[in-house]
Amino acid sequence: MGLTKTEIFTEEQNRLAVMLKAIAHPARIAILQQIIKTNACICGDLVEELGLAQATISQHLKELKTAGLIQGTIEGVSVCYCINPMVWDDLQKQLSGFFGTYSLKTNCC
Repeated sequence: MGLTKTEIFTEEQNRLAVMLKAIAHPARIAILQQIIKTNACICGDLVEELGLAQATISQHLKELKTAGLIQGTIEGVSVCYCINPMVWDDLQKQLSGFFGTYSLKTNCC
């Protein structure tokens, strides 16, 4: 979506689109699931758990971090990642509100 086109949408719509785009890849969903399952900061475990190359995992982590879904801290020579609770809560509320706006219509299509 071009920069000029995003201007016609609300800030909330654009933010939700950025977060959903970030998780719209199976590797990123797997990364998020692993971080949630571990319920702690993850450093180098993702390569062994997911079977992807370190460079691939790093690229996916970068996308998730750019969208704000995860946050990282430097520990020695590695960066450890965990869920960003404020952004995760915001995403959950936005999706609940979005899906909650629909009600089943029995006489549609």
